[in-house]
Amino acid sequence: MSGADRMSPEERPVDQERPGTEGRADAVVHGRDGRTPPGTGPAEPAGPAEPAVAAEPAEDDWRSLDRHTVLVSALVTAGVAAGAAVPLTLGLAGHLGSGPAVARVVLGAVVLIAVGAGGDLVRWRRTRYRIGAGRVELHSGLLLVKKRALARERVRSVDLTAHPLLRVLGLVTVRIGTGEHVGGDSALKLDPVSRAEGERLRHVLLSRTATGRHSGHREGELAVLDLRWIGYAPVSFVAPTLGGAALGAVLQVSDWLGAQGKVIDWAGERFRETPLFWAVVAVVAATAAAGVIGALGLWVEMWWNYRLEREPGGTLRIRRGLLTSRSVSIEERRLRGVDLVEPFGVRLLGAARVDAITTGLAQDDEEERGDHDTLLPAAPRALADTVAAEVLRAAVSPTAAPLTPHPPAAHRRRLRRWLAAALLPTLALTVLGATLTPALYWAAGGCAVVLGPVAALFARDAYRALGHTLSGDHLVTRSGTLRRSTAALERAGVIGWTVRQSYFQRRAGLLDVTATTAAGAGAYTVYDTGVAEGLRFASDAVPGLLEPFLEPATNQR
Repeated sequence: MSGADRMSPEERPVDQERPGTEGRADAVVHGRDGRTPPGTGPAEPAGPAEPAVAAEPAEDDWRSLDRHTVLVSALVTAGVAAGAAVPLTLGLAGHLGSGPAVARVVLGAVVLIAVGAGGDLVRWRRTRYRIGAGRVELHSGLLLVKKRALARERVRSVDLTAHPLLRVLGLVTVRIGTGEHVGGDSALKLDPVSRAEGERLRHVLLSRTATGRHSGHREGELAVLDLRWIGYAPVSFVAPTLGGAALGAVLQVSDWLGAQGKVIDWAGERFRETPLFWAVVAVVAATAAAGVIGALGLWVEMWWNYRLEREPGGTLRIRRGLLTSRSVSIEERRLRGVDLVEPFGVRLLGAARVDAITTGLAQDDEEERGDHDTLLPAAPRALADTVAAEVLRAAVSPTAAPLTPHPPAAHRRRLRRWLAAALLPTLALTVLGATLTPALYWAAGGCAVVLGPVAALFARDAYRALGHTLSGDHLVTRSGTLRRSTAALERAGVIGWTVRQSYFQRRAGLLDVTATTAAGAGAYTVYDTGVAEGLRFASDAVPGLLEPFLEPATNQR
């Protein structure tokens, strides 16, 4: 009986994990005879399952945050007050006069700074922490006392961040994470401590002795900043977003100052004798220029001084930042693969970035989630593949492996979707032409002529992006056109499979196969592959995990 005959018409989830693993990425799936099927064992070879923790130091005494925390709070509050003072003064001056307006704003600023500094003084006096032999403890609070403790073996990340003011004072914010994202308490935050204390905490909590798994591999610098990479910033999706934000900021600030009408009138005067088409082109060009400048500035701030290193004991460390310095540490034993991401504009220039697929990254609401797991910013594709191989300790990068193409039916599905998307504005303009003016019929025809071929090109590109394969210890899946993603996932990190097949997929002989893992996005899908090929791929990737769900149908023959 074929794979299609064995499946029910509905979506069939087949997640499976051992009792007691609690969704861990390193769960081991056993076959029916109790033996571990080939390719599904733990990531580590026989011997010690994990790197041993370095010799424990004596238990620390209770320590407090750095004494400069009150000064930092006062200066930050003063900066906020100064930024708000100008629009407030201008707004009050029209009603109270200049003198009384200035006096009231200054008095309010003093009260605000005093309250902020006083609150931080209480926080500083009431916050204590220590590193014990088996746990990390943090006590804080005055009226509501909070006592928290993390087992040291559960600590997965110690990240250091310092904005410009902290850098001037030699301080850092330390975030100790376990990777268990529960509400707002997924990490212990020490804000601030001295840089030396932050480095000590990072070393004490993440230091591991090297094992056989890590020996014989290159340590030290894996990648370093190349200023030529800045050329990829203007073609990212950030540029148009920042351009639109700049235009909105001009209108908002002018509204605060009561001059929005004057700004609009000034812009109207500039284009009074200009045809509408060229006026629109000029506005779009100015917005795009502002977006490019903003994207370049943001890239420099985020990736200046970038360096990717492998430290002794198996820890990857990413350091970056111009004004705000950041240091992110990733234990290699928690790494389950990499995701090579190619946004459309960046891909046109032959570049890609590399993200980590890992468990245990501290990602709070205060973190920049989009870049917290990035190992390499947009860089030439060949370098991205090389870094992926270095990070995964692979002789050949899985992200560069040849992929199995998908059936032509997958192309037809994408063609229908893109053509439907292109048809929407055409239909909208046609309806408006029938209700408002027949001139819009010409616009509808223009949309159909332009958007139809564009949709066909994007559909072709989306189809060519599809692919999957097995490369050593990793399964690889690729998809996407506006954001192409090539995920190389460790086969031992797969804890379940989900097979989906819609009504239209059944008619076309296609299905989606999703690998479930406790790392990264949690699920990585092979889209629109053939039924037999998709089931064979899942079976070969993790032998013994999918077969029990197909055998009952086979026994009914």
